[in-house]
Amino acid sequence: MPERFESTTVMAGSHENWRSLLPPAKESWPQSVKIAHQQISTNQSLTIQQGLDLFDEPNLHAIGELAHDIKTARFGQMVFFNANVHINQTNICTLACRFCAFRRGRRAEDAYALTIENYLEELDKYAESVDEVHSVGALHPDWNVDYYAELFRSVKDRYPNIHIKALTAVEVKHIAKLSKLDVRSVLTQLKEAGLGSLPGGGAEILDDEVRENICKGKETTSEYLEIHQMAHELEIPTNCTMLFGTIESSLHRVKHLFHLRDLQTQTKGFQCFVPYPFLPDDSRLPDAQLATGSEILRTIAISRILLDNIPHIKAYRMNIGDSLSELALQYGADDVDGIVQQEQIMHLAGSNTNLQSSLGDLAKIVVNAGGVPVRRNSTYTRFELFDAEPLESRNLPRVRTLKVIQ
Repeated sequence: MPERFESTTVMAGSHENWRSLLPPAKESWPQSVKIAHQQISTNQSLTIQQGLDLFDEPNLHAIGELAHDIKTARFGQMVFFNANVHINQTNICTLACRFCAFRRGRRAEDAYALTIENYLEELDKYAESVDEVHSVGALHPDWNVDYYAELFRSVKDRYPNIHIKALTAVEVKHIAKLSKLDVRSVLTQLKEAGLGSLPGGGAEILDDEVRENICKGKETTSEYLEIHQMAHELEIPTNCTMLFGTIESSLHRVKHLFHLRDLQTQTKGFQCFVPYPFLPDDSRLPDAQLATGSEILRTIAISRILLDNIPHIKAYRMNIGDSLSELALQYGADDVDGIVQQEQIMHLAGSNTNLQSSLGDLAKIVVNAGGVPVRRNSTYTRFELFDAEPLESRNLPRVRTLKVIQ
């Protein structure tokens, strides 16, 4: 599959009047889905109870149909991805979240902390083929704002066209504490140094009782939201996430989505929501309620239905794999992230998603799902149609009758 772009940049933003483009509700849909359709069509946000009704609704196919209708009303058949690389700057962490397979203590044999030159050497390997570097890591006990500001300036000096998407909310909080500065000052300094956006990780479940159990010591629900609000006010766009399948209930999930929706109403700074399930391998959370494939699709679909003011929903292939990501494109997701090329956090937790995928491979996932592949930049402000070859017909041979031996 060729890896080139059509010369014409396409407009691929969400249709402003997308609600009017929704097709009518299907007669076969259950009442809970019809009510959701009615609310959305008339520009009314769903309630918490209606969100719970969708999690309880047995007809997953109908929920998926509504989510897919919303996606296509907003973006047609377009599905987005980008050319990125992940570089995790350190695994040395002052915390020990129960679900995390990535963190290490300072004295662990496989503990590491990249110097700025180490980081640049790693980025050098991929710089010609990417336009985004995605960097999150552990809470290093010594790195304050000076380290990260110097790191970002060094990246931008060497590669001015590479977008820096880095630091989760808890990393920002940790850096502010070490630097004896307030969060707004830290974000301002990092933006001036070259930080382009925040990736949104670390939200887990936005309920403090759940957080006390699975990630004690991390930022609180209100702190996560406040840090993202400050970023938005400083015109730093962010993503937002949800880790599900640990110990939370469906009510926790719905309230999590409502926290994000409410902040988005105020700031309009979230550009993409990334729901992903807990991966159990090599972790310390034996009481987790692991999400099934159908539950993953349900959560993605309900996210698309409830988050009516966040433009993009991501099928995060580093977590759920390529096959389920392809299916999720029929359940409301419109983005499959990027080529990534190297990644540690999800893979140490149990992911086996291929890290050698090309842009053409991502386009194939999109085409297989009936979509139109569109390469985007990090902030969803520039889009180009990806020139993907059409799929050939793949008719299977007819069933051959076998002789049954009595």
